[in-house]
Amino acid sequence: MTRQKVLTAAERLFRDQGFGATTVRKIAAEAGVSSGTVMSVGDKDALLVAIFDIWIDAVHRARADEPATAEPTSAVDGVVALIEPFVRYFMLDVELSREYAAIVVRGVHESEIFRRLAQSLIDEIAGALAGAGLDEAESGRGARVVYFAYLGILMTVAHGTLRESDAIDQLREVIGFVITGGGQQ
Repeated sequence: MTRQKVLTAAERLFRDQGFGATTVRKIAAEAGVSSGTVMSVGDKDALLVAIFDIWIDAVHRARADEPATAEPTSAVDGVVALIEPFVRYFMLDVELSREYAAIVVRGVHESEIFRRLAQSLIDEIAGALAGAGLDEAESGRGARVVYFAYLGILMTVAHGTLRESDAIDQLREVIGFVITGGGQQ
């Protein structure tokens, strides 16, 4: 309960005031707790990583709990549908996404995005690629290629040099390349 109050307050302040302008004291005041309580949850960097990880995890859990929806119009659309929510989330606040990316790249605070959450997305992508006709080995390799391309695209989005529509178009290109075997039938 306290952890969630701190994370909710931190996210609100990060989005309203900016990451740099938000202090642990401000987070504590917003959450109605002491600065020590905030620090027991984590420093600012750890709080931001937790906020992103919780949201990413919620997307995966919701998909696992949802009944299957209508079939996508193409295999590429099916894979894009798995990744698009994450790109859109990063685009909500590019400055905050940039801070998150920098923290994750520094490696000081571990993120589930490179472990359990990565494996969840890779498994989802592999399933969609298998549905597109790739065999088990190809779908596994292809899922890793798509995942690593997706991470690169997210980092570019976080840098602010790529628009959302361009990011989705680039993902479509990568996914199409993987499905067609690089254009070689």
